Amino acid sequence: MHRNRNRTRGFTLIEIMAVVLIMGMLIGLVGYQVFSRVEQARGTTARAQMKMIEGALEFYRLDNGRFPSTDQGLDALVRKPSIEPVPPRYNPDGYLKEDPLDPWSNPFEYQQPGVQNPRGFDLWSLGADGQDGGEGVDADIGNWSDEEA
Repeated sequence: MHRNRNRTRGFTLIEIMAVVLIMGMLIGLVGYQVFSRVEQARGTTARAQMKMIEGALEFYRLDNGRFPSTDQGLDALVRKPSIEPVPPRYNPDGYLKEDPLDPWSNPFEYQQPGVQNPRGFDLWSLGADGQDGGEGVDADIGNWSDEEA
């Protein structure tokens, strides 16, 4: 009877520490994998958002015969521009509900005519760092390239 009572005392400190160490290692490995997937998903989301903005820009062009100027920017998709060239047939509801932000909460960049797309426009996100250039998750994502970041 004395022997059974000793077996039900619980775990030793070393056993608990071993379990905590193993759990910490597993969480670290899983956390790294999840973080890398989150950043990859943000790049995919930026590309999808750019497709939506490109569609709104095409509707703007169909209504008004031209894309918004660089000075008018993407704000022209939300509010009727007051600077030249003022669009003659602007949709009173606008073309987007709000100013578009990339997955890192930065505004998309827009240039018309584009350097990469001289007959149209360049639309891009500056990536995770919000700076020109960069590599990996910090790389710019533009409408001129279908490469995955």
